[in-house]
Amino acid sequence: MIHANAPTHSRIVSVGGYQPSRVVPNSEIVDRIDSTDEWIQQRTGIESRRFAAKDEGVIDMAQAACEQALSRANLTIADIDTVIVATITYPFQAPSAATALTARLGNPKAAAFDINAACAGFCYGVGMASDFVKSGTSKKVLVVGVEKLTDFTDPDDRATAFIFADGAGAVIIGASETPQIGPTVWGSDADSREAIVMEPSWNEFRNDAQGIKWPNIAQQGQAVFRWAVYSVSKAAIRALEAAGVKPEQLDAFIPHQANSRIIETMAKEIGLPEKVIIAQDIRTSGNTSAASVPLAMAALLETHPELHGGLALLIGYGAGLVYAGQVVQLPPVASKS
Repeated sequence: MIHANAPTHSRIVSVGGYQPSRVVPNSEIVDRIDSTDEWIQQRTGIESRRFAAKDEGVIDMAQAACEQALSRANLTIADIDTVIVATITYPFQAPSAATALTARLGNPKAAAFDINAACAGFCYGVGMASDFVKSGTSKKVLVVGVEKLTDFTDPDDRATAFIFADGAGAVIIGASETPQIGPTVWGSDADSREAIVMEPSWNEFRNDAQGIKWPNIAQQGQAVFRWAVYSVSKAAIRALEAAGVKPEQLDAFIPHQANSRIIETMAKEIGLPEKVIIAQDIRTSGNTSAASVPLAMAALLETHPELHGGLALLIGYGAGLVYAGQVVQLPPVASKS
């Protein structure tokens, strides 16, 4: 007979975040795309964003976010047995960003793999990590969302140049005596996957002797807006139902930071009362894809420390068109070592 570990629950132990030091206001972007600061803020809510330095890579940013999460949990990398990295901008197909990160942090024996689920990647990772802990496959899991989107953004593309930015966020997920991470509701609308693409393909880039354009992200803004507001909002409601939580029981709503109008409309579709604090990290961080939910979580806990230990609805969605969400209990205040 196969021995089964005693069933357990899972929780978010701590969160860490990292943003590059360079702040880029809309005024630095508008001339190349024939736009204005007012137009960008009206359309997206973005006032500024952070760009990484040329010599600052995905692993550098991920390391900083992980070290903060580890410090806040009074843990070291030796305590982590599994590392999951959600990213679409690590510039190597293989080996993975996760293995590079574990080696950099000093635990090259940990299980390590990447997730390519774009802006939903972090919430995919939280769901997987939670299941790993509950099943006994892992004891402590480091889940990282990290992107250097500036490497794959056309600064002359009027539809995307002002949206994307860089950064990293990380959480540690471990065992709990009580359930603190709800079931993950996830899926895709892959028949509409062309709404967000990174193109041309690497094969096209390699094979075009005339010097085809470097791969960059492109999207159909209106189609993505409609899908996020109506389809993803329904998924968020299902995540609440799966956790047995009503909107009025929430303390916070932390969605992917794609667009402030999407966030506000989703909140109405879900039926969130005014008391629920809504993350709007989009205003000063831009869209950081897989990093946006953990970065928004870290920022929200810094500005609203009373949310430590509160209930939050997470939802990520992006290229594919994929989505994932869950209700979580936010980590407690970091204890002093």
